[in-house]
Amino acid sequence: MIYPKFLKEKDVIGVTAPSEGCSNDEIDINSFSNAIEEFKKRGITIKETPNCRTCNLGRSSSAEVRAKEFESLFNNNEVGAVLAYSGGEFLIEMLPYVNFDVIKNNPKWVQGFSDPTGLLFPITTNLDIATIYSNNLRKFTMSPWHKSLEDNLSILKGNLIKQTSYDKYQNERIEKVTGLEPYNLDSKVKWKNITGEKEITLHGRMLGGCIDILASLVGTKFDNTVNFIEKYKEDGIIWFFDNCDFTNEQLLRVLWQLKNANWFKYAKGFIFGRSGNDVSAFNVSFEDSVKEVLQDLNVPIITDADISHKPPCMTIINGAIADIKSKDGKGTIEFELK
Repeated sequence: MIYPKFLKEKDVIGVTAPSEGCSNDEIDINSFSNAIEEFKKRGITIKETPNCRTCNLGRSSSAEVRAKEFESLFNNNEVGAVLAYSGGEFLIEMLPYVNFDVIKNNPKWVQGFSDPTGLLFPITTNLDIATIYSNNLRKFTMSPWHKSLEDNLSILKGNLIKQTSYDKYQNERIEKVTGLEPYNLDSKVKWKNITGEKEITLHGRMLGGCIDILASLVGTKFDNTVNFIEKYKEDGIIWFFDNCDFTNEQLLRVLWQLKNANWFKYAKGFIFGRSGNDVSAFNVSFEDSVKEVLQDLNVPIITDADISHKPPCMTIINGAIADIKSKDGKGTIEFELK
């Protein structure tokens, strides 16, 4: 596994928009500017590609332009890491235009959340380069930063802290007025061990992302998952999934699909974030959908973890060895780079 160099003092983070870009809305523009200032306060310079400031029909630019602007940050020696501006819906359109050799020849940390799974997962499983599933730039717009954002930057700088589950999470969003609002922390965080264990301890190589996007990648030419897990079968795979839009019925079908594509052959366990769309037409619960497909694998399953579209979120290193503990509604994740 290749681990890119961590950020150094006065380093540059390159920001690009592989999916949605910043709109002309005054709130979005204000929040973007504030994020740049917040990084500056912490000794980090933001270098943005032109498409960060454009958006049309949910796309920052054409698929070809998005690929070229993404690649440009790898060809820029000033840039120490690459951060997605936002999530969205259409990142996969750019994949056929990405020259993955550019990334392979100059590895850098690539970080994003939700739709950027479409880049992170292929980079890790095809190129053996670790990536970071964590906050897009749009999450760094608040003042002051939530601890999860400070933890995220700390890890990007190479301080592999033990992350502990947060106390509360945002179940209901509040309307933004300035663009600098903090999370609406209205609900108590409670990790669940749904396979019956009082305490779950997992050790293995972590892999995953937003399951909505992974469902689109399976079986395509960008899917090298079976070869990847075969290479690291001695470590075993801890799968992490963040569900954005899938109903519980859709989640069941996608898990079935991934399972029958042999993605879970060497699974040591699963950790799911809080569901972004816990909805069912047949009164099927999120937990029931998960257990229905995965229970015969006889491995531990954690749900409602801090890896979710209901923030705050932990910083996950795709491809790294992880130690995970879950007990009494609380959890920890710690990474080892080997």
